[in-house]
Amino acid sequence: MKTILFAGVALALSLGLSAPVAAQESSYTPGGYTDVSAIDVLDGEFENYMDYLAGPWKAQNEFAKSKGYITNYEVLANPYARAGEPDLFLVVTYPKIYDTAEELRQQKEFEAFMKSDARGLAKQFAARSTMRKPMGQQQLRQLKLK
Repeated sequence: MKTILFAGVALALSLGLSAPVAAQESSYTPGGYTDVSAIDVLDGEFENYMDYLAGPWKAQNEFAKSKGYITNYEVLANPYARAGEPDLFLVVTYPKIYDTAEELRQQKEFEAFMKSDARGLAKQFAARSTMRKPMGQQQLRQLKLK
């Protein structure tokens, strides 16, 4: 009788009918976020727009980086752009998405740094339309593989 019982238990174990297997851990952990803005630089405006990026845009991102709000930023060119594709990609990476209260606090801090308010910053954004046309934006999230 013991032999039959042992054989039955051995068969159940070999078929995986024992206790439930612990859930397999995921092979990644979620990481930070990256916003990618696609920019079409208008004809004859490339150097002017690059001056803007090397000046105010860089200063704004250096400010945000110094505060820890972003971890990196860069400008990527699309040297083989096909018809309808952007000339540049503006890339900004940050560690997390902030809640509304923190986002508003950071906005006020940024406005003080820029010596402007939301309306003034919106006018500055619109003024760049003489140099470039935004073509869209994507948000990407890093998945860190284990």
